[in-house]
Amino acid sequence: MPVQLTILGSGSSGNCAYLETNEARLLIDAGFSLRQIRQRLATIGRAPEGLSGVLVTHEHSDHISGLATLCSKLNVPIYCNRDTKEQIEWQLETRFDCRIFATGASFEVGDVIVDTFSIPHDASDPVGFLLRTPQGQIGFLTDLGHATKLALQRVRTANVLVLESNHDLKMLQESSRPWSLKQRIAGRHGHLSNADAADAAQEIMSAELRHLYLGHLSRECNLPQLARDVMCQRLQKIGAHHVTVELTAQDVPCPTLPLAGLQPQPTLF
Repeated sequence: MPVQLTILGSGSSGNCAYLETNEARLLIDAGFSLRQIRQRLATIGRAPEGLSGVLVTHEHSDHISGLATLCSKLNVPIYCNRDTKEQIEWQLETRFDCRIFATGASFEVGDVIVDTFSIPHDASDPVGFLLRTPQGQIGFLTDLGHATKLALQRVRTANVLVLESNHDLKMLQESSRPWSLKQRIAGRHGHLSNADAADAAQEIMSAELRHLYLGHLSRECNLPQLARDVMCQRLQKIGAHHVTVELTAQDVPCPTLPLAGLQPQPTLF
């Protein structure tokens, strides 16, 4: 069976992805209700029963809102660091079966090796992931105010990358949002703009990267086509014609991506 990745949804109101291998069934974040997660998994013929675990990047509600019901009803373990565990349990007022990792460490869930690394975001100890599977490597680099050298280095070998492209800076500045919120979003521990995402993609570009998902798009301060255009123009400029750019959405899952056959192209960067 090929390794399969499905972005179940990504945006300011909820984030969740599903990874399936021969030995693991993982959610990356659980920012939707159990009902929503069940409905979205059903579109690909799957169910939350039998999940191997949930990998949690950080404690903000759009990444953990489904954890309490999911984990209490189905006894699904949570993989997170200690600070995130404390914040989740405090916010959701319940105890969880957490498998604690130290940020920067690696661990295994079935046949998936999970590399963790620190990212700059206004949470207790937010992390990104590189998921090393038998058929390819998947990077999750979302919810970060700027792309650090460490974060870029850790996802440089990814064949598939979920990369935040949260806002257009001009649209953010002209929005009706409070000035304090605009500062937070555009700050060093906020969210990547479309231009920031393009800079990050250029920095990590390699022959190994084949699929690039643009995630966490703001409904108010971005447009899907604008995010795609900024990224595609940058990839064209640097000659990265082998990379397929995909848009994620808040309301519907992306088509499932099989990782089998994602072989590097003979392109040098």
